[in-house]
Amino acid sequence: MTIEQPVSHDTVRKPDMRPANPRFSSGPCAKPPTFDLAKLADAALGRSHRAAVGKDKLKAAIEGTREVLGIPADYKIGIVPASDTGAVEMALWSLLGERKVEMLAWESFGSGWVTDVIKQLKIDAEVKTADYGQIVDLASVDFANDVVFTWNGTTSGVRVPNGDWIADDRQGLTICDATSAAFAMDLPWDKLDVTTFSWQKVLGGEAAHGMLILSPHAVQRLESYTPAWPLPKIFRLTKGGKLIEGIFTGATINTPSMLAVEDYLFALDWARSVGGLQGLIDRADANAGAVHAFCDRNDWIANLAEDAATRSNTSVCLKFTDPRIQDGATFAKAVAKRLEAENIALDIGAYRDAPAGLRIWCGGTVETSDIEAMLPWLDWAYQAEIAAQSAAA
Repeated sequence: MTIEQPVSHDTVRKPDMRPANPRFSSGPCAKPPTFDLAKLADAALGRSHRAAVGKDKLKAAIEGTREVLGIPADYKIGIVPASDTGAVEMALWSLLGERKVEMLAWESFGSGWVTDVIKQLKIDAEVKTADYGQIVDLASVDFANDVVFTWNGTTSGVRVPNGDWIADDRQGLTICDATSAAFAMDLPWDKLDVTTFSWQKVLGGEAAHGMLILSPHAVQRLESYTPAWPLPKIFRLTKGGKLIEGIFTGATINTPSMLAVEDYLFALDWARSVGGLQGLIDRADANAGAVHAFCDRNDWIANLAEDAATRSNTSVCLKFTDPRIQDGATFAKAVAKRLEAENIALDIGAYRDAPAGLRIWCGGTVETSDIEAMLPWLDWAYQAEIAAQSAAA
């Protein structure tokens, strides 16, 4: 590795261009570029979500999700409380226990689902894990079992490369946390029995609302199996052995924010305006591609994901590789702090459980021009911090 000798941090020249929008947070994520609060004026505020206007908007959110994501007509889509976490927990508590379970984890949130299944539900599951930057051996998964996994590891930037590893003739269910993948990656619905995501991720919606998508196979399990443990009301998807259909037509379990619903409807309209799912994928690919190319040009920074085939196009996680860096966590925080102070990049520090580094959100609501304007500033912040570290030594 060839590293240039540092100059004084006071003389490192700042770039001329600045991002128009410095919001690169991995959740809540950047709003769509055309967002304006005035565009939510039609929200059904002060009205019951059970009134006709509320039901219509909730159903529009469900069917708009189906349209943009290309979800099959016989799959059920429900709006549930507590964001993606609530949706995943509903699936785990309601569906697991009927057969053996395999838990796949290669980052923080996947590890959290492992903890819940083993320590809370006390299921003797087979756990397969990989370090940050790597992925588990997908070829070893036995689909006679229920399988729980994240499609995209939001805190590691490692995603499954495709759905080819999932058996078509599986007996168990696939339960997929797709919160930072939906609307940015091509999810193979015939391979997924339970899929979850939150509004606050790829479309930049507001927090607290989750989506739960069920295949006919998952519905069959719900109607034929009763877990051994008691289910809180907020998790109950069946009544009298039958699916509560209202949850999947807009009759939500608890009161939703109609302002957040209106915001999601706006985001879906924006998604349609940029070419729907493929347009969103293309935007995310362009954004992530700019970051990946930057890493290729600079030998002091690298993608945390070791295999290019598993690199995320949304939550792009980076690590510093300069051997002169004495304390990786302190250095990464200092770089992020410099960029925030300049209003260049906000909230790009690595997740608290992840290795030291940066995490840049590249989902479709981010403009590629903003990524491209931010990257020279990342180089500036790195150079300035190296110089400051050298001066302090």
